[in-house]
Amino acid sequence: MTSGVNELPDCVKASALLHVANFSEFSPENDPHDEHDFGSFDLIGRKFFWKIDYYDKRCEFGSDDPADPEKTTRVLTLMLAGEY
Repeated sequence: MTSGVNELPDCVKASALLHVANFSEFSPENDPHDEHDFGSFDLIGRKFFWKIDYYDKRCEFGSDDPADPEKTTRVLTLMLAGEY
């Protein structure tokens, strides 16, 4: 999570993480590339974004083949929309 999310009260962070874990409302507005690796939701009057990035196994570069778990480390980031 970003520093902006980390500064929120623990109960808000926990609720935000539950939103991400249960997220299934993909649409053109919150998943513009139809890859299901980005989402958004509102919580406590704030807009949150989450996204998944695909890195090589050493997390130095983008993965050559994001679909291959042997070549890819996935990293999920939870952020406030203003931090994007």
